[in-house]
Amino acid sequence: MTTVAYSRLGEDGAAVVNANDPKLIWQSALGRLQMQVTRPNYDTWLKNTQGVGCEDGEFVVIAPNAFVAEMLEQRLYSLVADAVEGVLGEPMEIRFTVEGAKTVEKEADAEHAGPATLTTAHPAPPNEHAKYHSLNTKYTFERFIVGKSNELAYAAANAVAEKPGELYNPLVMYSDVGLGKTHLMHAIGQKTASRGMTMVYSTTEEFTNAYIKAIREGTTDLFRDRYRSVDLLLLDDVQFLIGKEQTQEGFFHTFNALHMTNRQIVLTSDRPVTALTILEDRIQSRLAGGLVVDIQPPDIETRLAILKIKANGSRLPVSDEVIHYLAERIHKNIRELEGGLNKVIALADMLDTPATVELVNRAIADVVGTAAKRQISEATVIDTVATYLGVGVDKIKGRKRDKKTAQARQVAMYLLREESELGLTAIGRALGGKDHTTVKHGCDRIANQLNVDAHLRRDIINIREKLASL
Repeated sequence: MTTVAYSRLGEDGAAVVNANDPKLIWQSALGRLQMQVTRPNYDTWLKNTQGVGCEDGEFVVIAPNAFVAEMLEQRLYSLVADAVEGVLGEPMEIRFTVEGAKTVEKEADAEHAGPATLTTAHPAPPNEHAKYHSLNTKYTFERFIVGKSNELAYAAANAVAEKPGELYNPLVMYSDVGLGKTHLMHAIGQKTASRGMTMVYSTTEEFTNAYIKAIREGTTDLFRDRYRSVDLLLLDDVQFLIGKEQTQEGFFHTFNALHMTNRQIVLTSDRPVTALTILEDRIQSRLAGGLVVDIQPPDIETRLAILKIKANGSRLPVSDEVIHYLAERIHKNIRELEGGLNKVIALADMLDTPATVELVNRAIADVVGTAAKRQISEATVIDTVATYLGVGVDKIKGRKRDKKTAQARQVAMYLLREESELGLTAIGRALGGKDHTTVKHGCDRIANQLNVDAHLRRDIINIREKLASL
């Protein structure tokens, strides 16, 4: 039988558990939470969680998947934080994470790390049913490279493919171009088609043209049959509905017909639903009523993994030096990253010369705009973070650990790692002598929060834009 050590009594008279066994702390917290939430909510969101860490003012909870982690963060954070505080007798920040997610692993130390590792399976064979629906048979879940920037969208798409019409309907995925939202949409189509389900995959432009043609030719019954009699509707680039009032009417009725009969709808967009302001309110509210997930630009580990896999399948050898050089200089989207490697290999082939860093500079000059990445000093990054978040540079470099200062310090750590070529130890020195393990913890924490915190994602994007304009 496990013995639990108690240090004192809390304000409510309950025993307070020592902070040396996160598993027992969490069991005590769950006991409190079980009295405060309904049984269905407890079974859905809390039952399969684990407490795994308690240090530096932070308590870490593992959730079974990214969706549970997101819901805990968004809906139950305050209750969980109060429960943990009640057990420990002091306030703690709660971090929800996922165990066993298919993600590119962080390096133990950026200065001494090898290539990123990747969890992936062998590509699935194409199927005839998917071909009939104009799906790209290369776009499967097995070929999608998962990193911190896209793991929520990946998990959402997988869940929809497993149980179409039951979980997240509609599923709306948004991102800038070239980050994988169309890949995931096609992957949903491949997986459901393999089970014999019917679908329509269409770009919004094709949907618009088909609708206008049906009205002009008096074949609206055929249009309705095509789009409303399927198990899934996959509609790419929904932002192109903006300004097309007649097509919006057709989309609204198609959406309703499918949604009311629990058929799955998957949409992609280049902007958040809230930014689709010229869509009719009734459409916007229906889109927002499902699950909306975004995909961010890939971090350095994901970029390395993408290049590594692509280089392994190339006809010419590509060194790790070249792969790292490309990953550091192309970071806007995956399409440009793969295109850059293709250019390097093609140029090396034409010139009958090895792929070198010098060759990379020639090949990708039009992509990055310069032969070498513009160096951003650590002082510039720290000053920009401090100004944007309203926290003094001296506080960021100091020892204060209030929530606002700690968040700004960790944002600075994350951006120094992403935007400069500094390793963890150098970042620690730049921030007032922090240990490299503290820097790694800060970077990992921000990377995890980006999956569930839309405000933080927007802050990071805005700070990066300011750095780019300097």
